[in-house]
Amino acid sequence: MESVAKKTVVITGGASGIGFATAQRFAKEGANVVLADIETAALDQAVIDLSAEGANVIGVPCDVAVLGDVRKVAEKAQEHFGGVHIVFNNAGVGGGSTIASPPEVWEWVMGVNVTGVTNGLAVFLPLFLAQDEGHIVNTASLAGLGGVPGMGPYCASKFAVVGLSESLWYELAGKRSNVHCSVLCPGFVKTRIFESERNSPESLREWVDQPESQALREFTRQIVESGLDPSVVANEVLGAVLDERFWILPHERVALATMRQRMEWMEGGTPPRIDLSEAAKK
Repeated sequence: MESVAKKTVVITGGASGIGFATAQRFAKEGANVVLADIETAALDQAVIDLSAEGANVIGVPCDVAVLGDVRKVAEKAQEHFGGVHIVFNNAGVGGGSTIASPPEVWEWVMGVNVTGVTNGLAVFLPLFLAQDEGHIVNTASLAGLGGVPGMGPYCASKFAVVGLSESLWYELAGKRSNVHCSVLCPGFVKTRIFESERNSPESLREWVDQPESQALREFTRQIVESGLDPSVVANEVLGAVLDERFWILPHERVALATMRQRMEWMEGGTPPRIDLSEAAKK
């Protein structure tokens, strides 16, 4: 894509963190912005803040795990801006360990992180294919490139996003389509991912209050707060759209080391040593 000026970008999880920073970056390049988020108060404030910066922006409340909500985002975007050209399937939540997470946690994390992406594809991909133009960015993680202790549901969901994104890339390439896709695999970024439970279902209240869950949140908070600024990731996302590049690796050194270590393990070597603090460094 030569330019995003006058193009319309839809960003899920757009009211904060990577989503909001990306909205700011695309707006500075002249793109129309549609923010979708489950937190209505934060969404309203994000629209106010972006408008004050001169952005052409609207906000649409949305639970990405609900297909009807995602369809409503597309409808509002088309009504207001006349079309959509870029979709950033970015909304995501954390979770607990493989051992201690009850089925409800798995359902919640997979619902937001995986079904949220597939819903975005179901709604926007047909539009892009019909107009033979568009770019899809799916948010995965370094945790989608290698397993991490204490983050089983999250890792599973992000591995899924990497896999489906790769499959989509091959399918689009096989069609010689002018629709492109990217997968974003950041390490730790200064977001509120450690506070994901603020949007969790009421059925998870007991799990949220458990000592193990609280300890994991505090540990994650400390690492996240030393991570990259979201604006750095936003620049990477914009660059990938302009360059039509698949892999977006803000923590490239750690991403490549993760893959090399997994290969060595597969070839009979020792399991990789996990140092989560490394995933906060560029």
